[in-house]
Amino acid sequence: MLSAISFQGNPFPALEYGFTPWDGLHSLGFKPTSPDPNHVTSSSGSDDPNRTHAEEKLASDESNRVASIMEERKRRRMISNRESARRSRVRKQRHLENLRNQVNLFRVENRELNNGLQFLLHHGNRLRTENEWLRSERALLRQKLANINQLLLFQQLQAFSSAWPCNIVMAE
Repeated sequence: MLSAISFQGNPFPALEYGFTPWDGLHSLGFKPTSPDPNHVTSSSGSDDPNRTHAEEKLASDESNRVASIMEERKRRRMISNRESARRSRVRKQRHLENLRNQVNLFRVENRELNNGLQFLLHHGNRLRTENEWLRSERALLRQKLANINQLLLFQQLQAFSSAWPCNIVMAE
């Protein structure tokens, strides 16, 4: 455990030794032996002749435990990444299926709209043809009416002209 004196100079003393709290080494009881961050110690104990076999074994066990924890974290992270990738593939598959369903719905709607358009175009052409026929029929009927009016006018003129005294022939 760090003493209160070590907090006076640096509020984060663990960072002086190159370790961060999220490494989890402090919770395992790891304490740096040297305040010098460039000082490297050997885990074999060959640098320290006063180190006992028990201390070397403890350091080796602690090193193995740290390595085991790191491997366990790596394994959990790999499992988590695989699960995340699987969920991502499922989401992508679901999204593609939704897009395919939308495409099919749009195709059906497009076909229905196209059929409706064809019906309206056919109906419009039929009405146009009927309208042209009615116009030609109207022109024909107008011509007949004009002819009848002309004939009636001619007959009225004939009847009127025969009634004139100058046209009456007196028999003497």
